Amino acid sequence: MVALAIVRTHNLVAVVMLSGIYSLVSAALFVILDAVDVAFTEAAVGAGISTILMLGTLALVGTEEHVVVKHRVVPVLVVLVTGAVLVYGTVDMPPFGAPHNPVHEHVAPRYLAETPERIGIPNVVTAVLASYRGYDTMGEVTVVFTAGVGVLLLLGRRRRRRDDPK
Repeated sequence: MVALAIVRTHNLVAVVMLSGIYSLVSAALFVILDAVDVAFTEAAVGAGISTILMLGTLALVGTEEHVVVKHRVVPVLVVLVTGAVLVYGTVDMPPFGAPHNPVHEHVAPRYLAETPERIGIPNVVTAVLASYRGYDTMGEVTVVFTAGVGVLLLLGRRRRRRDDPK
C-alpha cells in the first residue's frame, strides 16, 4: 500500500516521507524474520540517511513533480525485458530451503564446527555477525559514507556557485 501511494503521489516531500515509512516497514519485516542486523541497516540507511539526503535534494530542485503527459513505450519495454532476464536468471537456482543446497553442504557445517574454537564465542550466530560479517558491514558503511560525502560535496559546490557574485 505504501509503494502504491508513492507511485500515485506527485508531491515529492510526501514521496520522501512515504519512502522513509516504506523503509521502516521493511525494517520491521526484517526483525520479524530474525534478521536484526539487516533491519538495523535498513532503518539507519533507508529511513534515516536516505530521507535526509532526499530532503536536502528537494531543497535544491523543488517539491512538485513535473508531470509528463506523453506515454512512452520504450521505458516500459526496457523494464519488462530486464524483469524477464532477472526471472530467467533464477530458473536454475536450487529450491529454497532444500537440505542439499550448496550452502548447507559446505558453508554452514564449517561455521558450526569451527566457529567456537576459532573465535571463542559459543553462539554461532553472534560469532558470524560480529566477526565474519563485520568486514562486510564495514565495507557497506564505507560505501554509504563515501556516497554521502560525495552528495554533500556536490550540494555544497552548487550552493557556492549560487552565492558567487560573478
